[in-house]
Amino acid sequence: MKKLFLLFGAALLFASADAQPSQDSLYVREHYTKMEKYITMRDGIRLFTSIYLPKDQSKRYPIIMTRTPYSVGPYGENDYKRTLGQNMLLAREGFIFVYQDVRGRWMSEGKFVDVRPDIDHKKTTKETDESSDTYDTIDWLIKNLPNNNGKVGIEGISYPGFYSTASLPNAHPALKAVSPQAPVTDWFIGDDFHHNGALFVMDAFSFMTGFGVPRPKPITPAEFKNPVKYKETDNYNFYLDLGALPNYKKRYLGDSVKFWDNMMAHPNYDWFWKAMNIRPHLKNITPATMVVGGFFDAEDAFGAQQVFKALEKQNPATHPNMLVLGPWFHGGWERGDGQFFGDQNFGSKTSEWFRENVELPFFKFYLKDEKILDLPKATIFITGSNEWHKFNQWPPKNTVEKTLYFGANGQLSFAAQKSKNAGFDEYISDPNSPVPYQDGIQAHRTREYMLDDQRFAGRRPDVKVYQTDTLKDDITLTGPVIADLFASTSGTDADFVVKLIDVFPDNYPDPKPNPKSVTMAGYEMLVRGEVFRGKFRNSFEKPEPFVPGKVTEVKYNLPDVAHTFKKGHRIMIQVQNSWFPLVDRNPQKFEDINQAKDADFQKATIRIYHNDAALSNVKVTVLE
Repeated sequence: MKKLFLLFGAALLFASADAQPSQDSLYVREHYTKMEKYITMRDGIRLFTSIYLPKDQSKRYPIIMTRTPYSVGPYGENDYKRTLGQNMLLAREGFIFVYQDVRGRWMSEGKFVDVRPDIDHKKTTKETDESSDTYDTIDWLIKNLPNNNGKVGIEGISYPGFYSTASLPNAHPALKAVSPQAPVTDWFIGDDFHHNGALFVMDAFSFMTGFGVPRPKPITPAEFKNPVKYKETDNYNFYLDLGALPNYKKRYLGDSVKFWDNMMAHPNYDWFWKAMNIRPHLKNITPATMVVGGFFDAEDAFGAQQVFKALEKQNPATHPNMLVLGPWFHGGWERGDGQFFGDQNFGSKTSEWFRENVELPFFKFYLKDEKILDLPKATIFITGSNEWHKFNQWPPKNTVEKTLYFGANGQLSFAAQKSKNAGFDEYISDPNSPVPYQDGIQAHRTREYMLDDQRFAGRRPDVKVYQTDTLKDDITLTGPVIADLFASTSGTDADFVVKLIDVFPDNYPDPKPNPKSVTMAGYEMLVRGEVFRGKFRNSFEKPEPFVPGKVTEVKYNLPDVAHTFKKGHRIMIQVQNSWFPLVDRNPQKFEDINQAKDADFQKATIRIYHNDAALSNVKVTVLE
């Protein structure tokens, strides 16, 4: 399970930002008393709950709760967590900390359902969801825990982030502050397992081989003996050798992972996926919300941005709703100091700053009646210029949309070239030799691919590169990035991957020290990349084939960005049709890819057009 925790952030609940974890552990034991309870839900199911009470009972404390499918361990009232809260600033401030195994996971009773759908209007006590389980838990806590002040906050990262979001509809009156952080939100459109209908096969398979195997009864993780075992040393070759998706079940999964079977049975955005989307239910919300995410989050960058936008759109302007986006990997705001990630130095300790100046004040204000909260609607770190900015809305109001047009000979410009001729770039896309998502050899999916050097990809003949001239002034992008491609294929389906890249000057200095011997001169930093499965270009519910050779528009949104392209740099766009093994291979013919055969994968001739009648481009939002 360790690998799964690393992938999906559960280990963040146990990780400390403090440089001296032994002191943290000692502090927890000296200042908190642990107890374990089964709390009964309205339908009689009991949920295992681990509670840490401050030993100083001379005052009342608010409650901070995290509900998780990843285990509340360690189990046993004499075995303590080494840290409490998502960072030790919260523990040292003084709260009651509550951790709960969600329904059907580990020591809790009941049946587990992945991303359990919300039921807005429950007709009987037998109808339960994560909102009702949270409500019933809070009701028990405030009535039974000694010296609580009647106020509750909830936070969680990744899957626990989903449970944070799910606490919001029909919330208990005592729930005052909720912080969904990198929340799982939509497993077909943008998070974890699919992006725009394309399967993120490496994450889905590696996660479900452990997490997806059901436990036979309430047990601790130490008693769990049934994960699907496999070995990979080179993920590119491992997944290429596995072949078509039905082979995953035949060779490894069998009938052990129900969710994999469900996923394969629902290749389009039907009722199965729509029911798991929590966003339509985020209405009439009463707790204050602070959504947190990382621009370089490999799992749930989509979720953080889209939960915030749904809350903004579907609730009154008076509802306290905040967004924090930083230069972080998945959960990176709670781990380390946040100054470095991959090859990039962001110039300050961004994670420490967030914990001290944003997260702690948020919970103190809403749970402890602190008098002042100086937080804007959106607290955004802009990479490139490496500065925190405060905005009254997100995306910011003082912006203008501009268009980067593709041109002949790999040119990219804010001014469209005049071209009445054919005006296209042509290449062969071969799913049997897909474009790798990252340079080098990796055993498992890395998190650094989100901002790594893209020079390795641009050298391939099946990756088209467009770049601007050297920038004469800084240009800052804050907000949406929209790819608007005009393309054709000799096949009947195609994936499209668009990458927005910051090209460093040829005289850019290497870091000092430089233990990885990275060459920063000419570095091509990935700012944002996203895939789109072409058959969904008009509808995620009803896919359509391409007409071979016909110029077709494929237009889609990439997650928002906040990045300054500095004077002397260039802006680059790369376009490709595979991103492997991050994304499963498209056979490049119209079919249910989940049921494809090994023989189905075929080469296709792809054309990217840039003439007056079909002018491929990328729209960006420029901060003025």
